[in-house]
Amino acid sequence: MIDIKRTDIRLKADPTKVILKFLNFGSAARFQPVIDAVLALDETTAEAQLQGILAEFEHRHFDLRGEFLKNYQWPSQYVTGAVSEGKKLLIGAYFTHEYSIQASALFNPSIVPHPDQSGMPTGALRFVLSLRATGEGHISSIAFMTGVLSENGDTALDVPSQKLTTGQLLPKADFEGAYDLQFPDGSPLDSRVLFPQSANESNGMEDARFVLFEEGGKRRYLSTYTAYNGRAIFPQLIETEDFRQFKIRPFQGAAASDKGMAIFPEKINGKYAMIGRQGGRSLSIMFSDDLLRWEEYRPLQHPQRDWELLQMGNCGSPIRTPKGWLLLTHAVGAMRKYVLSLSLLDLNDPSKVIASLDQPLLTPTTEEREGYVPNVLYTCGMLLHNGRLVIPYAMSDSAISFATAELDEVLFEMMNDK
Repeated sequence: MIDIKRTDIRLKADPTKVILKFLNFGSAARFQPVIDAVLALDETTAEAQLQGILAEFEHRHFDLRGEFLKNYQWPSQYVTGAVSEGKKLLIGAYFTHEYSIQASALFNPSIVPHPDQSGMPTGALRFVLSLRATGEGHISSIAFMTGVLSENGDTALDVPSQKLTTGQLLPKADFEGAYDLQFPDGSPLDSRVLFPQSANESNGMEDARFVLFEEGGKRRYLSTYTAYNGRAIFPQLIETEDFRQFKIRPFQGAAASDKGMAIFPEKINGKYAMIGRQGGRSLSIMFSDDLLRWEEYRPLQHPQRDWELLQMGNCGSPIRTPKGWLLLTHAVGAMRKYVLSLSLLDLNDPSKVIASLDQPLLTPTTEEREGYVPNVLYTCGMLLHNGRLVIPYAMSDSAISFATAELDEVLFEMMNDK
């Protein structure tokens, strides 16, 4: 029997986490009256109005004036003649609004080592937690938190930043749907938000699965996620070395379909490897020479037990262990109850399943089953730290907690369940 230890951490949605967005009315009929009214003001009155807005909102954002000037650019096409900077800022303020990225929910975390481990006590590990944040209109973005795992596995979350930033788009990337994003050098990592920028993801960036990928002595972070445009889904890739500069690219190829892809943390026999779920019900595995192009997949694991009969899928990238690749999975049974489980894949040929648990690793408790989406435990990744599995997980899309289990105990249980 695996001894799962749950923590008392409850990380919940915080509606005060707001970003700035352009308020686009889309027609001259809505822009022009506001612009005309501002232009008709004398400079003293315009400046007084601007100062009142800044006094109310400037402490909530990194560069409010810069955002006002940026949001002035589009309505400026309806402006004729010279305009003072104060009036530009005021017009920009009228066409700016706050958006609460966590107004609806905060859930589906993944976890990776932080790129900066300086100053850590012996045996401790600083980590980055990615979070699916959902706001008005059920639009999802990717938020971050940081924290520290002590030598014995205790989890402490850092005090979160009060301000958020969505960064700056860099010059157009190399093909359609691709873009690069950069955040200010001085911005805290947990202030950065990946908010939809392309047409593919206009209605959300969902369920990021980050992994620390190592190749040829170099390390970078890769993450799959599901882009949603309101009608269709698109599997896409995030790449970063420091969580400050990000490359966003769509996957290509016949096998780049459905949700729930997760990349292995290293190449297997010279090829990139990825877990998938084409068809929506069963696990698959893919190999490719090209990180962005996936043409073929093969079946890996099918639902067999009553608690996984509806579907199964991965819950993040596999972890290398002495016995095989340890894959955290989710499974869905009657009443659409989501549980977490584990499978063990061959180290040299991960298309072979060595073992899997006969019973769920985690199933919703009385507390965990209640929430925005009842009866669901879900996560997008786990971390191995000092021989201990650390699993952040979402409770019915309404709160995030952590659970831990000893790796040796898990492997013993799995090998004896065969």
